[in-house]
Amino acid sequence: MDVCERGGPAPRSRPTRRILAIWFARLSVDRWRLAHGSDSAKCNPGEGADALPTVLITETAHGPRIDAANRAGHTAGARAGMMLADARTLCPDIQTAPADPAGDLDFLEKLALWSQRWGPWSAIDQPDGVLVDISGAAHLFGGEKRLLDDVETAFAKRSLYSRAAIAPTAGAAWALAHFGPAKAILGPRDDALQCLSDLPVSALRLDQDVLTVLRRLGLKRLGDLVSIATGPADRAEAAARDALHRRFRNRKSPSANPLVRLDQLMGRVPEPLLPIVPQHAPMVQRRLMEPIRHRSLLDKVLHDLADDMVRQLEARGEGARRLELGLWRVDGEVLVRRLELAAATREAAHMTRLFADRLEDIEAGFGIETVRLRASWAEPLDLSQGDVEQAAERHGTSLNACIDRLTVRLGPHAVRRPVPHASHLPERAQTWQPPLEPERSSQPMLEFHERPLKILDKPESIAVLYSSPDGLPQRFRWRGNVCEVSRVEGPERIAPEWWREKSTVRLRDYYRIEDSEGRRYWIYRHGIAGDGRGGMPNWYLQGLYS
Repeated sequence: MDVCERGGPAPRSRPTRRILAIWFARLSVDRWRLAHGSDSAKCNPGEGADALPTVLITETAHGPRIDAANRAGHTAGARAGMMLADARTLCPDIQTAPADPAGDLDFLEKLALWSQRWGPWSAIDQPDGVLVDISGAAHLFGGEKRLLDDVETAFAKRSLYSRAAIAPTAGAAWALAHFGPAKAILGPRDDALQCLSDLPVSALRLDQDVLTVLRRLGLKRLGDLVSIATGPADRAEAAARDALHRRFRNRKSPSANPLVRLDQLMGRVPEPLLPIVPQHAPMVQRRLMEPIRHRSLLDKVLHDLADDMVRQLEARGEGARRLELGLWRVDGEVLVRRLELAAATREAAHMTRLFADRLEDIEAGFGIETVRLRASWAEPLDLSQGDVEQAAERHGTSLNACIDRLTVRLGPHAVRRPVPHASHLPERAQTWQPPLEPERSSQPMLEFHERPLKILDKPESIAVLYSSPDGLPQRFRWRGNVCEVSRVEGPERIAPEWWREKSTVRLRDYYRIEDSEGRRYWIYRHGIAGDGRGGMPNWYLQGLYS
């Protein structure tokens, strides 16, 4: 049904902007049900995954929290945001399954791409909605009413519950899809203030704390907020309007400012939307006339696929960073081997050389009938490379090729390089990252005074003889050996990182020490006597000088 049907048709010379909002009210549960419905149906045939009360949970510091519930769980009293322990008091037999926000977002992205059948572009409305620009496209479906019917039918066939609405702005379409009547349409010349005045203030897409403030002020409907923000300027309403402006004028985020959201809903302030663009991963495959069982034939097919992949990547101006090789056997089993490269590449010989080590354990069975190579991750790569690097690639001596071969042989996390990290604590002064990635830290590196080249992974406790609790060390025992101190330099005091550590963490006093045999050590006293943060100080050895 329409919300309002006033005014004539929009001018045909310039189509008025029309936004289709689709709300998947049970996105997480519908996705889980489609993935596990067959297993749940075995427990209660004929009713599917909604037969048993089931909730999707997320582990928190206070215990499992419910993110979504199916129909039976909702009937039993489970609600989103409720702790699982509270839900079990209402329904002891409730079933649980882990929530998957990343999987839900990926599923929503696919739905947004598929929704472009109704308009030229679409955008994701997190966490469970899609916005489609249908300006000038509704007549292809016989009008906006029939378009909404097609939306409902299309998602119903896929067992997805959805609500849809059409309006001139994204804010108005979202409000109608969530709080308006089913298949609502707000015409281009309809009075939005009058048509949407009965909707709750939650229709403005505001944060929960802002909604709480508005309810405490007695603003429960959009009409109440509109009357204050744009109403007649008598004394009471003018004072209320000024108070509302003062309270929210410093809120920069639209979701924290009801006045900005109201202007976006009315079309007075533009609301930027980020269209989702489909990314087609380069893929090549071979469907073999006869299944193959020998490794030599598989290597030949892989070499041909690598050449085809290089041609596709070159045409797109990209290089592969992650490659997936799929092998379909005659018995239906699929074998997948993946590679992640240190840098983007378009060298066919390099690809086949890396996959050679990954195909040693392949069992062909009755034969392999389909081979597919896919670049699931590609990056821009110039069409021309330097002569030195090209020659190195041909001879197999390139740094990128060497790192890739080491990674394939030793594992994805075995090849790393140390990089400095902006921290004055010795154990945090460096970090590890992939060998060819640029250094991530944008902070200036700290300069230290004569740090040792060798620092132990974990400081080792030592027993120290000193003249006073805060005096210089004279003798210490380390790994069963007693070392006589002949020279001492220090102390160098290092305070803990107050923004990360507790206030009870003790100071460190570092000493550079040389024993009677010429060996040099880097030790520190953990704590100061009488600092109120523990007992007597402890001593540790953390580094060795060459």
